[in-house]
Amino acid sequence: MNTTNTPIDTINSEKGFDDHNPPSQNLIDQCVHCGFCLSTCPSYRVIGKEMDSPRGRIYLMNAINQGEAKLDESTSPHFDSCLGCLACVTTCPSGVQYDQLIASVRPQVERNQPRNWWEKILRTLIFNIFPYPARLSIFLPLLWFYQISGLQALVRKTGILKFFPRIASMESILPSIQLASINKKYPYTIPPQKEKKYRVGLILGCVQRLFFDPVNEATVRVLTANGCEVVIPPSQGCCGALPAHQGQENQAQTLAKQMIDSFLSAEVDYIIINAAGCGHTLKEYHHILKDDPEGNCYAARIYEEKAKEFVSKVRDINEFLMETGFNVDLSPVTDDTVKVVYQDACHLLHGQKISLQPRQLLQKIPNLELKEPVDAALCCGSAGVYNLLQPDVANELGEQKVQNLLNTGASIIASPNPGCALQITKHLKLQGKEVKVMHPMELLDHSIRGELIKST
Repeated sequence: MNTTNTPIDTINSEKGFDDHNPPSQNLIDQCVHCGFCLSTCPSYRVIGKEMDSPRGRIYLMNAINQGEAKLDESTSPHFDSCLGCLACVTTCPSGVQYDQLIASVRPQVERNQPRNWWEKILRTLIFNIFPYPARLSIFLPLLWFYQISGLQALVRKTGILKFFPRIASMESILPSIQLASINKKYPYTIPPQKEKKYRVGLILGCVQRLFFDPVNEATVRVLTANGCEVVIPPSQGCCGALPAHQGQENQAQTLAKQMIDSFLSAEVDYIIINAAGCGHTLKEYHHILKDDPEGNCYAARIYEEKAKEFVSKVRDINEFLMETGFNVDLSPVTDDTVKVVYQDACHLLHGQKISLQPRQLLQKIPNLELKEPVDAALCCGSAGVYNLLQPDVANELGEQKVQNLLNTGASIIASPNPGCALQITKHLKLQGKEVKVMHPMELLDHSIRGELIKST
């Protein structure tokens, strides 16, 4: 390995990484290439190539930094194949900050490696529709008609989508569309059901609010039952997780600023999120806005400070309830003992180090038997829009994940992330299994209200 100390700021796009935030050589040098990451890396498990592992990607980063390799059509696919699940960060005995390394490489790939025309179209559609609830909602009536008219059944029966694998991947994870969620308006402030303990802000999400609004409703009821006054600023939009995870740096920064501004005058004690991937990004705002393209401008420094204050208040809903105390009378959610398996979402488990709290909450529900799957830390293959951009790898991971969950014998899968829920539901259907997929807050909500869960 070349160990020359080539100054990073001299690297240019002709050699590889450009001057704007290339991967840190100091962070790269922390990797001792022990290989512990290989067994936990989902892309390496499926693809089986060294360069599609964290260790291999770090080799590539170093080679590009040293001018021994280029960022081109032969190297960039290995960075694209990373799910960003962060399992390697949890596993690494040397504490290598792979999350920071891959976060700096993705924008480099987007800026410096041209995509083919199909990739450009697909990514343009994804990044100009998915993070914007108002735009996405325009398509919901069309998707609703596609489902209820029988057209979906016809399309699937013909098998025509097999010739368009990425469109097929999008169509296969489409949940049941509920038109009521399109124009759903929440009050700005929702009072607590009992004595007020906290004033909290709630982030609705983009995909979450349109496709999983019952999860948001359940979250509000759980919070208010636990003595929280809930504030929901109507100006909030996407948290920026989707573009941030795919290297769309400027878009992620713009969305982060908009989110911060939405909660600026809310005067809340905490800011609550119920989606794992969103939560991880919200807690990274101070890093995302650190490299604001406004450079050393006063406004840029102000936003970095605002981001630090914002991040200090962000809590995952499971984390918040266990941190502040969950004191609510709970009832069984079924007539008999119910077996539930909790699915660890990567950005909750590896990104936020939250695993015990949701399990503790679920175990408070009477007559609930919590089951543990084999290989619980393995990514389901959703990873934001990874299952749309890399469907083959995602499908193999989804199949493995669902099989492990089914092997527990549970009748309910508790998933804390909308992307994971979509991926798991898809593969349950492919395996012909009728198992409910619910958010932990939906289970708690049923238990608080004494409402039994209907069988599948």
